[in-house]
Amino acid sequence: MVRNVTSLSRSGLSDFLIQRVSALVLLVYVLCVVGFLLANPNVEYATLLRYFSNPAMQLFSTLAVISIAGHAWIGMWTVATDYVREHYFGKHATLWRLAIQFACLLLLFVYVGWGLAIIWRL
Repeated sequence: MVRNVTSLSRSGLSDFLIQRVSALVLLVYVLCVVGFLLANPNVEYATLLRYFSNPAMQLFSTLAVISIAGHAWIGMWTVATDYVREHYFGKHATLWRLAIQFACLLLLFVYVGWGLAIIWRL
């Protein structure tokens, strides 16, 4: 059996479940934030700061940032492995795919680090 070392969980079923669960986490997060904004139509900066400074909301925001990263990685990996192939890119397709995956991974690390620094005000 051939295994791809760049997939998240190295199992198609696990990747499928991670992507679906992360999508549900993001849906609930968006509904919470939109619900807060609808409940407070004239929200001010101080109110937003209190809302997002709440430890529960900080943990939920952290979970959302990690969910975005996991969801994006699985989606990117799927697209890269499906479309960056020798048929389209020639004999260097594997190098292109690894370069694309490395660039995306680097961007995701920056995104997660930056997001956590904002959430926790590091």
